[in-house]
Amino acid sequence: MDSHGETHHKEEHHEDASPNLIPLSKYSNRVELKTLLEQSDGGAGFLGKRVVVGGWVKSSRAVKKESLPPPPPEVFPPPPSSGGSQASPTPSVSCTEIINSRMNIFRKLFDVLSGGGKTYPIFEKHDLAGQKATSPPEYIIHFQINDGSYVSTLQVIVDSVLSSVPATQLMALGTCIVAEGVLRQPLAASAKHVIELEAEKLLHVGTVDPDKYPLSKKQLPLHMLRDHSHFRPRTTTVGSVTRVHSALTLASHTFLQNNGFQYVQVPVITTTGVGEMFRVTTLLGETDDKDEKKHVNEKDGFSIDTVKAAVKEKTRLIDHLKRSDSNREAVVAAVYDLKKTSDLASQLEMKQRPKASATLIKPEKVDFSKDFFGCEAYLTVSGRLHLESYASALGKVYTFGPRFIADKIDSTRHLAEMWNVETEIAFSELDDAMDCAAEFFKFLCKYLLENRHEDMKFISKRVDKTITIRLEATASSSILRFSYTEAISVLQKATTRTFETKPDWGVALTEEHLSYLTEEIYKGCVIIHSYPKEVKPFYTRLNDDKKTVAAFDLVVPKVGVVITGSQNEERFEILNARIREYGMTTREKYEWYLDLRRHGTVKHSGISLRMEHMLLFATGLPDIKDTVSFPRSWGKANN
Repeated sequence: MDSHGETHHKEEHHEDASPNLIPLSKYSNRVELKTLLEQSDGGAGFLGKRVVVGGWVKSSRAVKKESLPPPPPEVFPPPPSSGGSQASPTPSVSCTEIINSRMNIFRKLFDVLSGGGKTYPIFEKHDLAGQKATSPPEYIIHFQINDGSYVSTLQVIVDSVLSSVPATQLMALGTCIVAEGVLRQPLAASAKHVIELEAEKLLHVGTVDPDKYPLSKKQLPLHMLRDHSHFRPRTTTVGSVTRVHSALTLASHTFLQNNGFQYVQVPVITTTGVGEMFRVTTLLGETDDKDEKKHVNEKDGFSIDTVKAAVKEKTRLIDHLKRSDSNREAVVAAVYDLKKTSDLASQLEMKQRPKASATLIKPEKVDFSKDFFGCEAYLTVSGRLHLESYASALGKVYTFGPRFIADKIDSTRHLAEMWNVETEIAFSELDDAMDCAAEFFKFLCKYLLENRHEDMKFISKRVDKTITIRLEATASSSILRFSYTEAISVLQKATTRTFETKPDWGVALTEEHLSYLTEEIYKGCVIIHSYPKEVKPFYTRLNDDKKTVAAFDLVVPKVGVVITGSQNEERFEILNARIREYGMTTREKYEWYLDLRRHGTVKHSGISLRMEHMLLFATGLPDIKDTVSFPRSWGKANN
């Protein structure tokens, strides 16, 4: 007996289910809804089969069981009198009256069984004096449940007498039920599917508290669901996105394994790297000057954290106003209010900057030899450096793992923690890496179309109607390639567009530059290569012109860069000079990396696919925070 009094005799269940030919979910004694609903006949071939299914209630309704009236008494002629005289004639009953008296019974019976009858709110029955009736009312409850294996739901018909849980709790959105019964054809002509389950037993009921459960029947905006990231997988949209994410992960391993790559695990904690990195230490609070740890961040009674939170909230409000039918004046007023709040945040940050050195623990004041690893350590921003050591032995290798960037950016395209698929290929140059990137990207698009049809169909309906066409076009066409210098030339010729960052040669291409190239000029995916050496990592191979490096980006419309790649520097002297050129003070940390050039160096190249950005392209989602299970971004790390 479970926590809600539902009795489950395991032996009895196995005995009932033994003749069942429907494949059970492995490691779970039930049938997945995908197994039933994904069939070409919609599951009609399973009619009459006994199954156990489980899932969470997406919606429900109840039909009250009305007691059927007793049949009218039969009329018998009285026995003849002993005197042989005729008895008084009985009143005659016409055929029409008899039929009418029976019709009411059939109407009530049909209402109960068909699901198309009158529906009732769930409440406790009271008598006229306001006291509870001696027995609660009984209902036939129609559940739509989903177990996460498929985008569609299955209707489960349950008699309320099967459960000791009150009907109000049983029907609540998010309730988990496990039911055993027989698959039948829906009685209602308007049913979504060709099968439904008529439950004979409730094996489990996991109730929710409706007052505290954050999800509702009304579709919530994705940005609101982020505050409840532990529940949002139960929504249909996030469930579909998660299955697409899973398919992209499997497709990545499939493509690389089929093309001879060996999987290698690289460390998440590293002593090398470039850019803004998260430090890993156990020495917090070890400095002598406790005053240095005090962070002065207030001005005129305002906390900068409070002001930043207000900026985020006002930004959400503007987004809501723009999506709703609010008038233009309300939007303008909200934008003006946001600007004033943003200005205040800037003033507070400016006040802090001169004292920044006094607000943080200075690294030079910390003895890292006493730290956990005995030296400075960071969360990695890339696994490609470590992959090179294995490519120099195994030829073609890849890895898939989290990468961390400590840039204080709050945008729809940036996360502090992202997952990358990275490869490294020995005996390979820039053109080989670009070929690999293009084929890999197109394979992923095609894989989704062939293996996630129902989810893509739903996402197309709910999020972006153009995604299927976009994926088909990408999978079947070649990707244009051109150099950074050519890209700058095109941007400089733009007459209908003014860029916030002027496209001069040498600047890093911004989001607005890439958007213009992919969405307005070329109207599709492009590969831009041969960047200035200043805008790419130190390890990329220096080209013959001494100004550019053998690096590239695969850029897609509406998203930006999805794959980066490069041929890395195999020449010891040039790599050594580049390390000095970048001003790396802890050069000894890269001795192991230089050793790969000292001993058996080889030309090599690789790519890095940003999985979350790939998911943005595949689904049309507007914000990268909705592509991951538990997003980590500046100022936000829930659960």
